[in-house]
Amino acid sequence: MIDIHVVKKQGDFRINAMFSSEETGITALYGDSGAGKTSIINMVAGLLRPDKGHITIAGNCLFDSDKGINVSPEKRRIGYIFQEGRLFPHLNVLSNLTYGMRLIPPLQRYVKIDQVVNLLGIESLLDRRPAKLSGGEKQRVAIGRALLTSPTILLMDEPLASLDAARKAEVLPFITALTKNLSVPILYVTHDLDEIMTLANNVVLIKSGRAIASGSPEEVIQANNSKFIIKRAM
Repeated sequence: MIDIHVVKKQGDFRINAMFSSEETGITALYGDSGAGKTSIINMVAGLLRPDKGHITIAGNCLFDSDKGINVSPEKRRIGYIFQEGRLFPHLNVLSNLTYGMRLIPPLQRYVKIDQVVNLLGIESLLDRRPAKLSGGEKQRVAIGRALLTSPTILLMDEPLASLDAARKAEVLPFITALTKNLSVPILYVTHDLDEIMTLANNVVLIKSGRAIASGSPEEVIQANNSKFIIKRAM
């Protein structure tokens, strides 16, 4: 369960976005560059504080301006995956994978190393350093590192944007497999319609800081067809 209403003024730009999802799969935030998508997930992560509103993930209240609740980022149990893997170059893949996991008390770990390694197909990479990995391999390792923190939610900020078509095709099946094998919800930022149609269970259309539509990909695209056609043609 995702229940979000965040209000934030950043200079002349104002975010006032409200949406929720009962899905445990992938909820995609879709919209133009500069629409406020990354700011929204940064507020979920605790990296940016809303001026007011509330953020509840899987029944846990992370922020509520009326109740004075603002859980610190390190206590939110959130996995964050960026456009680039941001792996530690001096560590091999196995050490990168387990870096964040070691900070989680054993009793709170619900994701196991073998489970992640098999799910992401990275067994042959464990001894390599990041410099020896392809872009797609780096992203798979970054996903694995986030999963091994046993998060309540995964945030993915355009995780395929820096990859070419071949590497995207390599990583997409692994992201799809996450929702089938793990119950962790995913909030996924993208402006790629093909990614939405391949991955998303739910879509939130963001425009000028506001969530103007939400629902299944088919429902949102049909109701806002002109916006999606313009984006696909770009």
